[in-house]
Amino acid sequence: MKAMRSVVVMARPAVAGEVKTRLAEAFGERLALAVYRLMLRRTLRRVARGPWSTVVAVAPSAGQRRRHRFRGFATMAQSGSDLGERMSNAFAAMPPGPVVVVGTDIPGLRRQHISRAFRALERHEAVFGPALDGGYWLVGLAPGLRDAGIFSPVRWSTRHALADTLENIPTACATALIGTLGDVDTAQDVERWLRGLHPR
Repeated sequence: MKAMRSVVVMARPAVAGEVKTRLAEAFGERLALAVYRLMLRRTLRRVARGPWSTVVAVAPSAGQRRRHRFRGFATMAQSGSDLGERMSNAFAAMPPGPVVVVGTDIPGLRRQHISRAFRALERHEAVFGPALDGGYWLVGLAPGLRDAGIFSPVRWSTRHALADTLENIPTACATALIGTLGDVDTAQDVERWLRGLHPR
């Protein structure tokens, strides 16, 4: 019998001023919130129906006292002082088996990417989806690597994030890379995304 497969979606409550702050600088908080909500819905819809369990890991919110609910999904609270700690804790909270973690700001994410990641984990200890900015939009780990401390030290939110993480993986472990995708953090990213939706 195959071990349980788990997908964790790292998300924030949809609260104006707390999501897509770089977008808000260009477009205002209301439009940034609308973009975030759209990407969140698309992400959850695309990962929901695969042969795996899906959990939404929710970041704490200063603007919302009660626990945010994601209808139809199991949730857990994010914990940790930086993205690395939050992802490490999310991996540790999952049941035994391969785990894939994704964010909510990758418009190009498809269910097939998740399937490819789990297939890669049948032959590798780690799998990454590189992002255009030097980070990564997906990370998957086999059970043996989930407590290996690969998320520190990493220069998060820089072009070095993927390279730093790969450097932390033990040399005996096999690593796979799947397709490079772009995330949406800036006004230029939004323009690129919209051009893809409505090509000339």
